[in-house]
Amino acid sequence: MWHWNWQSGWHYKFLLKGVRALIALGTVVAGAWWLDETAALIPLVLGVNASALAETDDSWRGRLRALLITLLCFAAMALAVQFTLHSKPALMAVLALAAVGLALLGALSESYRAIGSATLILGLYTALAAHGDEAAAPGLPHALLLLAGAAWYGLLSVCWAAWFPNLQVVQNLALLYEALGEYLRLKSRLFEPVRGVDIERRRVGLALQNGRVVQALNQTKESLLSRRPRNAGPTLETAGPRWLRLALQQYLVAQDLHERASSSHENYELLAQSFFHSDVLYRCQRVLAGVGQDCTRLAQALRLQGPVEAVSASQPALEDLQGSIALLESLPELAWAQREPGAGAPLALPRLLRSLRALARNLAGMQQVIRSALWPEQYPLLQADTSLLDRGPRNLAEAWGRIRQQFSASSVLLRHGLRLAVALMVAFVWMTVSGDEHGFWILLTIVFVCRPHYGDTLRRLGQRVGGTVLGLMVGWALLKLFPGVLLQSVFTVAAGVVFVAARQTRYTLASGAITILVLLAFNQVGNGFDLILPRLLDTLIGALIAGLTVWLVLPDWQSRQLPKLSAQLLRSQAAYLREIARQYQSGKREHLDYRLARRNAHNADAALSGALSEVFNEPAYLRRHGAAGMRFMVQAHTLLNYLSALGAHRLEGQAQEFAPDVVQAVDLLLNTLADTATAIEGGVQSLAPVDAAALALPVAADAEAGPDLVLRSQLHLALSLVPELQRQALALAGR
Repeated sequence: MWHWNWQSGWHYKFLLKGVRALIALGTVVAGAWWLDETAALIPLVLGVNASALAETDDSWRGRLRALLITLLCFAAMALAVQFTLHSKPALMAVLALAAVGLALLGALSESYRAIGSATLILGLYTALAAHGDEAAAPGLPHALLLLAGAAWYGLLSVCWAAWFPNLQVVQNLALLYEALGEYLRLKSRLFEPVRGVDIERRRVGLALQNGRVVQALNQTKESLLSRRPRNAGPTLETAGPRWLRLALQQYLVAQDLHERASSSHENYELLAQSFFHSDVLYRCQRVLAGVGQDCTRLAQALRLQGPVEAVSASQPALEDLQGSIALLESLPELAWAQREPGAGAPLALPRLLRSLRALARNLAGMQQVIRSALWPEQYPLLQADTSLLDRGPRNLAEAWGRIRQQFSASSVLLRHGLRLAVALMVAFVWMTVSGDEHGFWILLTIVFVCRPHYGDTLRRLGQRVGGTVLGLMVGWALLKLFPGVLLQSVFTVAAGVVFVAARQTRYTLASGAITILVLLAFNQVGNGFDLILPRLLDTLIGALIAGLTVWLVLPDWQSRQLPKLSAQLLRSQAAYLREIARQYQSGKREHLDYRLARRNAHNADAALSGALSEVFNEPAYLRRHGAAGMRFMVQAHTLLNYLSALGAHRLEGQAQEFAPDVVQAVDLLLNTLADTATAIEGGVQSLAPVDAAALALPVAADAEAGPDLVLRSQLHLALSLVPELQRQALALAGR
């Protein structure tokens, strides 16, 4: 049992980060005690923490390159702060300019965003460590100690990435399949033929979970890209070492599974009404839930680095589903195909059975796809283009071009940097006027809680205050119960480990841990009890300044971004449809252009759902389009589901010519999406209604199952959404 627990824990991100922090902080504290240099403990520990904040997922070569850039930025920032400590106007100017400049680094990549944020924090750590030490001459001592701590953790991080190149990739894959498993569980709930179910609420939950799946896919892609050899070929056989080929195959399988899982072949409410007295929808639900369980089992196996049991509940469930459909096909169109009284005319039996057959084929494809990920040794390598798009800048000119594009009033990064600079200057003035000797904690609170978006800032603000109160209570108890300095050093290391491990996922816990670390570390050179009240007051003041600033200074309200994000979503769906049409005309090929169009459509969908979740955290007077935004998101997500079903039914080696009415339907949908996107962004007062006859793409009642039937059926469903989609789009834009 202990071995299983260790193996399980070893592959959790929380513990992976904690182990590195434990080694770095443990050696730093032990070295300070061994050399009797306890005064150096605070800057060394703070340097380790700053370096951990700058760490991002990368290969050892990437981490080494990032470490050199990080140390260069750290050195410049630490020296700038150290030399301006005795000139408050100069120090305030340094911090304000750094806040703006370092925020703009986020335009390059996530790695540079982390480096910029950590650099600003290290500057405040420099001031905090040196403040009040009158014996410290302007120059090097604290700056060098901070850099030494940062370099030590960075070196450990590089060595860790070299020794364990696949751990983070496996962790990301496990998180991806966990998210997919939850998505499939939520999707299966749509198939319940039960009265009184709030389908819209379930659709909203599914759309939000889709955003989490997309985030996990993007994170896994970046993790694989950073470890892919530069000379790797476009196929799995030439992608790199065996573990990387396996990880790439599992990632591509997850992409395919996500496309199939996000597919819709019919309106779920209509299916539930028509098959209310049949067990066929429960059979569909069971298959989908079984595939979701397979995803969860795969995630667990990835974490344990062990085999997956050769048992799957989805296979017998699929056989039962196929038997139910066969029984329905043998029956006449009787009461089971009727709607409830007063609900309108019954659906035509051929359309119902077409939808069920297409759904069953897609579920069978999902089962086959997940089996190739569960037991890859039993399946050949995927014959797919494994190229991954690198979105990072390729040279200095491109990097500068990206930063220069941020010099715009609409730039989120520039507005965030300016907001942060204003908050820091206000806090600096307060610290100077009040004579608060611990006032740099106010500035640190601001840097940690200020986020680009209002709702995210409020959430962080509450977590910071709650964590600080918790940390002060625990820290006070530790100082009382364990007055021995050696034991306090052990607790200092433990608190630093928890801070590094929990800062991204459990910020309240991380805030409590860093508060404990501060109390115990400063108690090594002074009286930690004297810091309890100042720490609490400064945290509250910093939180207040941050909250007011993000509300009053260049606020980036997500409610005002909804039209732009909605237009981007419609345009990305149009691009996805174009690629799907090309695939039908040339045969299925998983090349980069198609995967990129698919991913962009889902990224845009996730961006809109994420913005809507932030809207409801904003002031009430800004939420007037929130309800319309949710309705639009549901319609747009349903349209994406219909397009995904088209993509899921592509067939390899089966190119087909489109009939004229199919070409007309595709063009109509593309033009409608483009016109609606323009109307949302451009202030168009109304949209010309689409001809109802043009929306009714004919589907022969006795058509044979095949690509043409799926194409017509899914285009018909997509076109049927157009009127409501346009109404919600105009309502969202406030027309």
